[in-house]
Parts: sequence; structure tokens; C-alpha cells
Amino acid sequence: MLVAIIMHAIIQEYILDKINRKMHFSKTKHSKFNESGQLSAFYLFSCAWGASILVSEHILSNPVSLWEGYPHTLMPFQMKFYYICQLGYWLHAIPELYFQKIKKEDMPRQLVYISLYLVHIAGAYILNLNRLGLVLLVLHYFVELLFHVSRIIYFSNEERQTGFSVWAVLFVLARLLTLSLSVLTVGFGLAGAEQQGLNLSEGNFNVLFVRVTVLAAICTTQAFMMWKFINFQLRRWREHAQTISLKKKSVSAKGKSKKGGANGVNGSLSTNGAGSPRAKKEKSS
Repeated sequence: MLVAIIMHAIIQEYILDKINRKMHFSKTKHSKFNESGQLSAFYLFSCAWGASILVSEHILSNPVSLWEGYPHTLMPFQMKFYYICQLGYWLHAIPELYFQKIKKEDMPRQLVYISLYLVHIAGAYILNLNRLGLVLLVLHYFVELLFHVSRIIYFSNEERQTGFSVWAVLFVLARLLTLSLSVLTVGFGLAGAEQQGLNLSEGNFNVLFVRVTVLAAICTTQAFMMWKFINFQLRRWREHAQTISLKKKSVSAKGKSKKGGANGVNGSLSTNGAGSPRAKKEKSS
């Protein structure tokens, strides 16, 4: 936690604050940019580190290892240290809410966000589902990394929104893949494993109640994330529609002003002499 707080302060002071001073963001964009900058650095580091562990432990090449040999009480040093670092980072995020002077209305959202990470990471660690947890974390972190990088690019240039479209597709695919791997590992793999029953000394939690609870927690979280995602997309579409309508109104207003300017000078209509009758020519005697 202390290391995470120090790294957080270093990234904020030497990178993010300098960019903020150059870009002159508003208060809302300033806080969102800081959030995306901090999380992008963390997600990039965690995703790369987690992927290296998956490759070195041959988990990706052998998916059956997700449930074979359960309970996985003996972990390699890198995997155990990875989980400790993950818990330390998300625990440090709680006092950071005070240090960063987060608004009171944003506190509930941040606390829910942090609590979900802590519950799932600690659950995978305690229940010895560390292999499945590592795969799901790397998958989730990769998608989140893409979102926050896209948001940083958007703040620098609001016309660059391609990253959000790619993120939207990968977000839905990641939710489907998370559910598939969870059901395959917990619902089928552990259900058919040889070691069944609850044994705290051996770290075996392979009973029906625990399996149902784990699957219910994962499914509920994925449904919550999809609900938030749908609301986010609807809000973006409404904002985009409002922007288009405002542009159309401004274009039509400009067109009307140009037509009015063609028949007038300085905004006042000209009647081409209709308001002042022409002087009649005097007849020559």
C-alpha cells in the first residue's frame, strides 16, 4: 500500500500535473484525466505482468490446468506476489480518495468500484482459484486499459473517438468470455473433479454451495457491468445526437443570416428605393 501511494504521487506530480498545466483542462476533465492516467499506468503494468505469468506457467496453452489439481494451494512466487500487489493497490485506493480530494457525489461510485475489485481478487486468492482469477484479471485489465487510453486521447482531441468503438466491442466480448470461462471452470471442471468436499486445512472449497456462490457473484458483477455499459452508451448517443442537432441549428441560422444580409446593409433590410418614391421628371416646357 505504501509503495502504491508513493508511485501514485510520483506519476501525479511528474507526469499528469505537467500535462494538465499545458492542456488547461476544466475541473471535470482534470479529475477524469487524472483518473485515467493513474489507472492506465496500473492496468498496463498489471496486464503485462499477469500475461507473463500466464505464459511462464503454461496456463494459456493448457486451459485444463484452470481446474486440474484443485486446490491450487502451492503458488509460484510471481503469482503470489502478483495477488499481494493487486490487493495492496486497491487497498491504497481508499485513502487516495481523501488525498485526491474526490467530490462527495463521486465517493459512492469509487467505493463500489474499489470494493468489487477487492472482493473478487481476495475471493480468488482465499478460495484457491488463483489461476482462474489471474486469467480473468488480465482479460479485464486489458479492456479497461483500452478504455482509459481512449479517454486520454479523446481529451487531447475530441474528434478521436475510434478507441471507444473498439473498446465497446471488446468489452462485450470480454464479458461473454468471462462468463464462459467461469462456468467451464467452476460449473463443469470443479464439479467433476475427484476431490470434493470442504476441507479448510487442505484449502479445498469444492462444494456445491461455494461453486454456486462464486458463479452467482461473477454473473451478478458481469450483469452490473453490462448495465453500466449500456447506460454509458445511451448517454454518449444522446450527447452525440444533441451535438448534431445543435450543429444543424447553427448551420440553418447562418444560412438565414446570409440570406438576410443579401437584402440589407448592417442587418437592416433595404427596399431598393421602395420606401422613398422617385422624383418625377419635370416636363420641359
